Amino acid sequence: MAEAIKILSGNSNRALTEGIAAYLGLPLTKAQVRRFADMEIFVEIQENVRGKDTFIIQSTSFPANDHLMELLIMTDALRRSSARRITAVVPYFGYARQDRRASGRTPISAKLVSNLITRAGVDRVLTVDLHAGQIQGFFDIPTDNLFAAPVMVRDIKDNLDTRNAMVVSPDVGGVVRARALAKRIDAPLAIVDKRRERAGESEVMNIIGDVSGRSCILVDDIVDSGGTLCNAAEALLAKGAKEVYAYITHGVLSGGAVARIASSKLKQLVITDSIQATESVKAAHNIKVISIAPLMGEAIARTAKEESVSSLFD
Repeated sequence: MAEAIKILSGNSNRALTEGIAAYLGLPLTKAQVRRFADMEIFVEIQENVRGKDTFIIQSTSFPANDHLMELLIMTDALRRSSARRITAVVPYFGYARQDRRASGRTPISAKLVSNLITRAGVDRVLTVDLHAGQIQGFFDIPTDNLFAAPVMVRDIKDNLDTRNAMVVSPDVGGVVRARALAKRIDAPLAIVDKRRERAGESEVMNIIGDVSGRSCILVDDIVDSGGTLCNAAEALLAKGAKEVYAYITHGVLSGGAVARIASSKLKQLVITDSIQATESVKAAHNIKVISIAPLMGEAIARTAKEESVSSLFD
């Protein structure tokens, strides 16, 4: 079976791809993904993939448009090389925050991107912690939305005292995700209710639940600017929390987010390697990266063997 699997890497997260390949005990398929002088993308698959089960590992992280185009062009190269099946493994699915029309005359970019991936010739998609579960339905091909929760739970149990832990959702929209993790570690749940009383005024944060004396664990899918996370940590500490940790799947961390988190009251921010960590992330004293390579590798192995992927999370 292993001989029939081909693992390819775009330029978004080579380190994660190498971790996945190591888990599977497979070499990376030789491929060239480079730029012409005018920055057009050129792809050349340098091994025979005819009749093979191929997996492209590529997050659509910064620069999102470049990495998305790499994925599409690699898909086209594989399709024209007679690959038997093409699976796009997209640990971080960009444009997922644009999953509905929040106001008039705006796009639903998540649907557009799913159409592009499908039309390029992808047969199946594997992704992790979609921003909104309904995005699965935007694809007209089989799509598995994996969860980083098992990896996070392992790290929490190894490093924190769960007897005093309380899982906290940083907003009302993330309650389902937070409740699922709270159930796994047998901890109570609290919610940060944030609201803006008037335009131009800062958000007022109310805590639903008694967090006094607790080690609080904020759980979310994406951390971008880090502002909401840092404000939530302050609000929890003001309500008597002992300490605040955050477990977030996708560390987008744009702009001054790393500096903001480093100077915040967060004891530690734990993110996965769904997005390749920058040097500033690696240097930050209170940011830790945990790997989802074994999780992704196992999902790929099961997909190749036509076994259940959802049973990974039972």
